[in-house]
Amino acid sequence: MKVIFTYPLPFMLAHGGAQIQIEQTQAALEKVGVTVEPLRWWDEKQTGDVLHSFGRIPTHHLRLAQHKGIKVVVADLLTEQGSRTALRRKFQKTVTRAMKLFLPAFTGIFNWDAYRLADACVALTSWEAYLMADLFGASREKIHVVPNGVEDVFLNGKSGPRGPWLVCTATIAERKRVAELAEAAVLAQTPVWIIGKAYSESDPYAQRFFELARQNPKLVRYEGGISDRTRLAQVYREARGFVLLSTMESLSLSALEAAACECPLLLSDLPWARTAFGASISYCPVRSSATQTGKVLRKFYDAAPGLAAPPRPAAWVEIGQKLKTIYEKLLAVPIQ
Repeated sequence: MKVIFTYPLPFMLAHGGAQIQIEQTQAALEKVGVTVEPLRWWDEKQTGDVLHSFGRIPTHHLRLAQHKGIKVVVADLLTEQGSRTALRRKFQKTVTRAMKLFLPAFTGIFNWDAYRLADACVALTSWEAYLMADLFGASREKIHVVPNGVEDVFLNGKSGPRGPWLVCTATIAERKRVAELAEAAVLAQTPVWIIGKAYSESDPYAQRFFELARQNPKLVRYEGGISDRTRLAQVYREARGFVLLSTMESLSLSALEAAACECPLLLSDLPWARTAFGASISYCPVRSSATQTGKVLRKFYDAAPGLAAPPRPAAWVEIGQKLKTIYEKLLAVPIQ
């Protein structure tokens, strides 16, 4: 069995969780005996049994693959849709249906039919599985919930005494709200350690955060990113807690890694987090004021030593086996 991976955004242009997810998924599949290759758009001789798209695949690409006898799996991250209010989702659904009815030729550029036409859809949470069916018409029988996994380095260590820092691992970008977290931490006199990089050092939002960190070194610790996974796991094991207050997420890899290290979690109160962690963690309202966020942050900081560890995530090799099973079932069905 050979699986071809495709993803629309080159890694060289934007680092982040998607790159880790794709690389770890490939490694996990290879461990369970699946051959994986990236799509070589220039190679007309490349062959494969399954085309696994990390993102919404253009509909005409999907159809061409199926015409060649290749099964197509769509594994899109519905990050923005999954973070919208119920009213906005209802409005989106109404507009989508109206456009399909009255402007069918125009709607093709959005590739909404990819979920319906794919041989299988993979969602990271049951929440995103619901959205694939409700918003885009994917058949529920074709949708599979397969979460992200966690590397062994995070799962196998032992937690020791925890230090004074709340840790946030995130790209220094507006939707991650690291500057707002830093502002709230200063107001609440609560020490936070931000680990991550900006897409661009000259970005105004990143500059805002850098200035906050320079002005408040005792409360806002920033030394850039940590690429050494062993060291990062140790940081999680020694942290007082993990905080991620982003406005949009799908299934945060950093939150799963922290959970694997038995670190208490404080996350934005969004459906993905409720679906993944339920009542086992703490939540903060999305887009609350710095003062309100500071109060939640301080309450979490004070309570963290007595909080239970979050549920243990799956290892990547378990995720690889789940995906392999999906591929095998697809390939067992003859091409119509």
